[in-house]
Amino acid sequence: MKQIGVLSDTHGVLSRQALAALEGSDMIMHAGDVGDPNVLALLKRLAPVVAVRGNTDGGHWAARLPVTDKVAVEASSFYILHDFQHLDIDPAAAGVQAVISGHTHQPMIRWDTGVLCFNPGSASQSRRGAPLSIGRIRLTAAGLDPEIVTLS
Repeated sequence: MKQIGVLSDTHGVLSRQALAALEGSDMIMHAGDVGDPNVLALLKRLAPVVAVRGNTDGGHWAARLPVTDKVAVEASSFYILHDFQHLDIDPAAAGVQAVISGHTHQPMIRWDTGVLCFNPGSASQSRRGAPLSIGRIRLTAAGLDPEIVTLS
């Protein structure tokens, strides 16, 4: 079984609690608004990292991040982007099992025509009363098992 750590909207801040919650991840996906390249460096100490650029990411380091990415992990395909409203594919038709997004700072787990739509919320900035959070997705024999982890 593999475990994918998922986070978004760190805006340059990565707490010890967020790092601890991501320990044990086989891979980490960051859905944008990274805010500082040091965030990615810290995450890479835990596991390989796939990250996309968010609307607040700027500078030379951020220009190297793609706007979207498609990643295969075992038999599952993940499509990563910052803002779900900018989804430019039909995930089911593209053979994608999960769409990972951020931007809203609101954690969400939703299934749509067999595709997991997953937003881990924000690891650094609460909005509209949402808790700080990250996500985990376990790849099991039965399929994807998503979880939102609240940070205090």
